[in-house]
Amino acid sequence: MTLDLLRGHAFLAGMPDGHLQTLAALAEEVCFQEDEVILRAGERSAHFYLLLSGSVCVEANARAVAVRVQALSAGEAFGWSALLDHHDTLFQVRARERSTALRLERQRLAAACRADPVLGAELLRRTLRLVAGRVQATEARLGELCGMRMPRQS
Repeated sequence: MTLDLLRGHAFLAGMPDGHLQTLAALAEEVCFQEDEVILRAGERSAHFYLLLSGSVCVEANARAVAVRVQALSAGEAFGWSALLDHHDTLFQVRARERSTALRLERQRLAAACRADPVLGAELLRRTLRLVAGRVQATEARLGELCGMRMPRQS
């Protein structure tokens, strides 16, 4: 069943079955309740997530307020800091509604990527696209907060 979920996940679209089978062996399905904090900024990143249903909000925290940077829905991924050694989470992630995801533990995922460098390179390439999208969303949100209209990215 996990393999079918991975095959249908947009973040992994077109990935070879062998790589999907490796990831399926590592994945654990988890559920989050509305308003549950999944990742806290500044804490050590332990998991990478593939969102299956529902939606989550990526937030930047500033003392007493959390500013929404980006809303993510099924088919998207978060927790990319877990793919880096000894890296803390940069953004808080909160469930906007009841949501499910596949969770991949950092150390096991890193070991799989070291064992199969082609898988590792492909996963990092996809993750770089994710990070670039997060930077663009952050820039756009900061522009909105400052009253500036940012050009759309293609």
